[in-house]
Amino acid sequence: MLNGENGSRPQTTNTSHTRSFGTGYVPVQVPAHLPDRLTITLWDFSWYVRSGSGEPFEDLDRAAAEAVERGYNTVRICAMPFLLFGSGLDTSSVELDRLGGDYGQGVRWYDVKAPTRFDGKAKLLELFETCRRHDLFVILSSWEYQQSSSFSVDSRWWDALRAVDPDDRPVALADALSELIDFLAEHGLDDRIAFTELHNEVQAGHLADGVTPGRVDQERALVELEPRLSRGLARFHELQPERPVTVNYAHVPVAAMRAIPAEIDVLVVHPYIYGVLDETTAAFDLRGDLADFPRAAVEAAGILRADAPDPETWVLTDDSAWKMDATIVGKPEIYLHDWVDASAFDRFLYERYQVHRVEMDRVLRIWIDVAADRAKERGIPLVFGEGWIGYTPLHGTFEEGPVGAEFCRRAVRESARVGAWGTIVCSNAAPHHPMWNDVALQVECTRLFTEPQSEKH
Repeated sequence: MLNGENGSRPQTTNTSHTRSFGTGYVPVQVPAHLPDRLTITLWDFSWYVRSGSGEPFEDLDRAAAEAVERGYNTVRICAMPFLLFGSGLDTSSVELDRLGGDYGQGVRWYDVKAPTRFDGKAKLLELFETCRRHDLFVILSSWEYQQSSSFSVDSRWWDALRAVDPDDRPVALADALSELIDFLAEHGLDDRIAFTELHNEVQAGHLADGVTPGRVDQERALVELEPRLSRGLARFHELQPERPVTVNYAHVPVAAMRAIPAEIDVLVVHPYIYGVLDETTAAFDLRGDLADFPRAAVEAAGILRADAPDPETWVLTDDSAWKMDATIVGKPEIYLHDWVDASAFDRFLYERYQVHRVEMDRVLRIWIDVAADRAKERGIPLVFGEGWIGYTPLHGTFEEGPVGAEFCRRAVRESARVGAWGTIVCSNAAPHHPMWNDVALQVECTRLFTEPQSEKH
């Protein structure tokens, strides 16, 4: 593992992995040309969805240059693998747009302003060529079973995704990602790949269709999901035996770490600690049904705009109704974020933060320690691909304010302390979020991770 004191290259220790799991599986080594530490900015699906006129990724060269300026050496993306190499669709003219009208315009990752059209494979090559020019590396992933297809102007992408039997979806993704990697190799760009994830947050989306819902029993869901993930990983290893691959998990699944497949080569988890944000999520049932949204309670809390419509009317209908299934974000959460008084919401969190502060600190450290311990046991590198506080409204500033910014610093220090190979400043530190403008914080945090020996605290 990467040594937190001297910044040495992460190494796999195959004996500990084999001894612990008895599978005989030997993890694929991290390619020698990769950085000793990955400083990651989360470009997700936005790098292509938000590529229209005036959008943050219209000019990929500018976005990449700004990433380097802030201290990043890696971008993590949805590479749209299933669309490009698994759907059978013609991707020479991919058309994307906002979900519909003002729906989702107050929601992070969803506030698309302009339509875009591109050749899918040419767009992928453009990204990798840009990353080569700026010496950036790429973590390949997919958000397709969570929301990527919901931005399409028609349902063909989504229809192709759901047509795959749930048990076969990880294998289908492995096949598509392998073809994508071969395509990059044909163009001499595969050296930009840091590692591959079959999918983002495997227990939180349609990849987990057919297992016990995580909202009902998170531990059971992860255990039930493991066999299909293992089959997908095995297929990828069969096709790409020299390349590290993994899956990643929402939060840190501390109650079911045993359910993480033995065949991963990198442990990737997303420590969203929520804390004070959990209070609002639970109190207002933001992950429940729109029909049950407690509007009176939200109004009493003073965080809903006076002009907010009835919750049950804030939906996509007719030709766009399929998008409500193609995206997994809670519909009450979309409603609240679209119609929230952002300043009042920030104040609501600050007024309650002190009650949660100690527990948020404790959970962050425990989750990071548990993840690091499991990675060491398996002899594989550890990466935090997303995380820290959680899903706040687009115009809320809690995560980049004085409390949230300090969590970024603390989490990066903790990442360095446990010898993580890669980490983020914050999930919101990317060109499509307002936090991108806080250059100083990002430079500070990327340096805290890459130069931990210089830290004074």
